[in-house]
Order: sequence, then C-alpha cells, then structure tokens
Amino acid sequence: MSGASPRRDSGRRLIDADRVDDAVRGLGDRETVREWAARFSVLADPSRLTLLVCIHYAREICVSDLAAAAGMTDTAVSQALRLLRAHGLVTAQRTGRVVRYRLADDTVHELIHHVRPHSPL
Repeated sequence: MSGASPRRDSGRRLIDADRVDDAVRGLGDRETVREWAARFSVLADPSRLTLLVCIHYAREICVSDLAAAAGMTDTAVSQALRLLRAHGLVTAQRTGRVVRYRLADDTVHELIHHVRPHSPL
C-alpha cells in the first residue's frame, strides 16, 4: 500500500497501514492469544515452571520421581500437574499403576529451551 494515503481505523489515522495489516495478520485468532496468555500465567509460578523444566530433561517422569527432583511433596506436584494438564502443557500416560508425565508438544519444549538451554553434560 506504499504511496497510498493512510487508512483510518476507529477514527485513528494510521501512519503505516501495511504494518498494521502485518500486525493483525500475525496476531491471528485472538482466542489463541487468550489461551497462550492463560498458559503463561500458569508458567509464571516458579514451582510449576520447575516441574516443566524437570519433565523436559527427564522426557517422561512419574509424580514421586518428579517430586524428588523438584524438592516438592507428591501432593503439591499432583496439584500442579492437574493445572498443567488442564492448560495443555503436559500429558500423562499410564503404564499399569504408574502414570508418567511428559511435555505436551514441541512448543512447550521450545519454551523450556528459552528458560533453561541445554548445557553440556
């Protein structure tokens, strides 16, 4: 839209309408943004973030082992995992009587890499 006069949106004069269009396209579905905002609010708790980092490095881990790794009680871990599952950050798989948790998807893995990049072993 170069050279065209700026559009008006809600009574606002736009300086660079192309950039506004790019921003709106990039924003996409606002419901997805709300869902991720809720996920980020869950991640804002240090205990829950600790659990996600531990799960990331263990790849798959049960509640009691996760509690030992995170320095938390089994009850606190179970409550946090319920919330993490509800927000789609972790999934669970039962093998017999043992339930193991893992990160829900690659997006969550990428987020954890930004929090705690892999260090050489």
